[in-house]
Formats: sequence, C-alpha cells, structure tokens
Amino acid sequence: MPETIAPHIRFRTVDGVRIRYADSDSQEKPTVMLTSPWPESVYAFKPIWASLAEHARLFAVDLPGFGASERQEDLLSPRAMGEFLAQLIAEADLGTPHIVAPDVGTAAALFAAAAHPEKIASATVGTGGAAVPIQLGEPLASWVLDPDLDKYRRMDPRAIVSTAVDTIAGGVPDDIRADYLACYDGDRFAESMRYVRRYPEELPVLGGLLPQITVPITIINGRHDRVVPLANAEFLDQRLPVSRLVIIDAGHFVWEEEPAQYASAVLDSITDDWL
Repeated sequence: MPETIAPHIRFRTVDGVRIRYADSDSQEKPTVMLTSPWPESVYAFKPIWASLAEHARLFAVDLPGFGASERQEDLLSPRAMGEFLAQLIAEADLGTPHIVAPDVGTAAALFAAAAHPEKIASATVGTGGAAVPIQLGEPLASWVLDPDLDKYRRMDPRAIVSTAVDTIAGGVPDDIRADYLACYDGDRFAESMRYVRRYPEELPVLGGLLPQITVPITIINGRHDRVVPLANAEFLDQRLPVSRLVIIDAGHFVWEEEPAQYASAVLDSITDDWL
C-alpha cells in the first residue's frame, strides 16, 4: 500500500460506526480533512498526499458505507452524512478544518457547511451531483434513477468497480486497485448506491441552502467529466455566496489524473489566496 499513507492507517469508532482513516499527525499545521471518493477509498489521495502534507495536517477518512468503513443505514444520505462530518470533526479533535470532499462528499460537505459553518474553515468540493434538475452522465445517472436496485445486487461488484477505475487516465497502481475492489466486494457496492439514490430527494433541499452558506467554497471539476458534467460545478458556483470554480483539463477522477493541479487548487483554498 502507499508508503505515504500506510504507516498511518487506523480505525476508530465514531457514534457507533467503525471508520478507516489516515492521519499525517502534523499537529502544528492547519488541518485538512479529506473524504474518499466513490468507488474508491482514502488511497485515492496518494498522488496529492505528499504535496498537501508539506503544508497541512491531513486526516483522510472513508465515509461510513464507503471504502473500508462500516455501513450504517441511517447515514446513507448526503444530509445525514453532513451531520456525521460535523460529529467526526468534534470527536477526532480536528479543530476547524478545511474539508476536501470530492465526488460523493460534495453534497455532504455542503450540508455540513450550511448547518455548522463555525466548524469548517473552508471546503473544496466538486465532481459530485449537485444540479437541480439532476444532470448526470452514465453510469451514475442509472445508479441514481433506476428504480430496480436488485439488478445491481446481482451484478459482479468487482467488475463494476474495475470498469470505473479503468477510466482513470494513467491508471492506478495494482495495490490501490486491489483495495478499491476489496472495499466494494459482496453487497457493499450495491448498498453504497443507496447514498446517491437519495439525490432526487435531497439535492433540491441543498439547492435551497446554497445561498445561505458563508463558508468559502472551492469547486474543482474536470473539464471532460462525463459522469458528473461541469454543469453541476457551475450550478454551485452560481449560487454560493463565496465560491470559485477551478476547471482542470481532466476527466472525473481529477485528483488522480492531474494531481499537481488539484493539490495546487486545494492549497490555494487553505491559504485563502483566492479571496
């Protein structure tokens, strides 16, 4: 597993849920909390870990039901996950962290910023469903809107995850791919779909909250993201009071495809250079 993260991989229980996380333990620096994308894990941040760790304490977490963290049914929605993030910040003694929450973490981080602005210094989001009406590409659109969840339970989850990972320009190391596959084996992928299937119900609620969010928000999206089109990032940027949109010449998995540019945008958000 990645040398920059593996020595610090740990598990802890938060509100009865066992989660996997990585901690760089740099207490004297600003804290950045990263939430893993889907269908990946904390190891997705290996390409940007060293660059960010020079400037911040990093606390990366597999959200409940994702990666190697335990699933809890009542947390499989963006709004509930936002409350979990606020609780995790307190229980892990993270102070007032900067949150980096790509992909499925986007809506959760924004719900957290709306409800608990005093707990969050800034948030970096993007590549996650946000627009209303829903604007998603395949296969995510079907995962969100298909009424038949059982057919996904009958599919080979390793094949689904492999297909997604194969779209990452440049690929991923074999050990990280193995972690992604293990994290969503059995029923874990199908059950994790429950989270995004709450988008039709919860994204309109989030949309109504966006103008009230006072936390500075950076939105990073790949220009060629066919899974979560750029329209989702533009939707957020047009409605958030304090925001900036960073478009990177990449696909969906921008943190792995263009790690230097992604890390640079995150560091700008930490230092408030763009405000």
